[in-house]
Amino acid sequence: MKKQPSAISVKAGNVEFLKINSKNWEWRDIYHWIVSLSWPRFAVVGVCFFLALNLMFASAYFLGGECIGEMHKDSFSEAFFFSVETLATVGYGHMYPITAYGHIVVTLELMTGMLWTAVTTGLIFVRFSRPTARVLFSDGIVISAFEGKPALMLRVANLRHYTMTDAEFRIMFHREELSLEGESIRRYYPLKLTFDRLIIFPAAMILRHIIDESSQLHGMTFDDLRDSDSRFIASVSCVDTVLQAPVQSLQTYGWENIRFGQRFVEVYQETPDGRLIVDYGRLNETEPA
Repeated sequence: MKKQPSAISVKAGNVEFLKINSKNWEWRDIYHWIVSLSWPRFAVVGVCFFLALNLMFASAYFLGGECIGEMHKDSFSEAFFFSVETLATVGYGHMYPITAYGHIVVTLELMTGMLWTAVTTGLIFVRFSRPTARVLFSDGIVISAFEGKPALMLRVANLRHYTMTDAEFRIMFHREELSLEGESIRRYYPLKLTFDRLIIFPAAMILRHIIDESSQLHGMTFDDLRDSDSRFIASVSCVDTVLQAPVQSLQTYGWENIRFGQRFVEVYQETPDGRLIVDYGRLNETEPA
């Protein structure tokens, strides 16, 4: 019976792709996988790998008989903790190799320990130094009138406590359509925004696309969006002024996230001394237009 090919899961926003009959993972992909892990998962992987290394060398000491001085040959726990001390290059001196076999295993573990320390230090540095955008998108898209014309709107906010620069905003719309041959295909359309670039991105703003005769959304109703499985991809690219590095964040929306006849509530208030208060707790709130 033919073996079924294993599927590789790849997520793009809220859509999951299962790749089959594709090239398997390469050993260099391990680095990207580890860097992409969340901190709790990274800690779990690190602890498991550390324990596995020590269990492997502890087994070598345990099976080597009386190769380590002051270690009882029937005590696996002593072999394990001697391995921990050797891998960390602590060297308390209570136990020590006394045979050629013991010296060889200790030498191999010391080399592994130095490599382990270098790799772990590098991975932790990369994870800490990797810039992230921390851009918050509204949980839905609204469609209502703006300056007398229907407009698609969504809100974005900078969660960093400093200003981003050279911000670029984009919204992509895609839906199922029939080709001239009657084949169902997915077409992608960039939506023109009232503004798509800002020199600074300090707090929160609303991105707007005017639905006029040139818009691919012109005349579409909620039922039309649902029947064509319409989806939207919003992207924000900017420069982190602290790390001086480009960052990007994106959010996907489905037809079920569209709210017709709604608009976002105001989140800005001006103080008597001219400063602006931004209420981040109301970023997703809407009201009837």
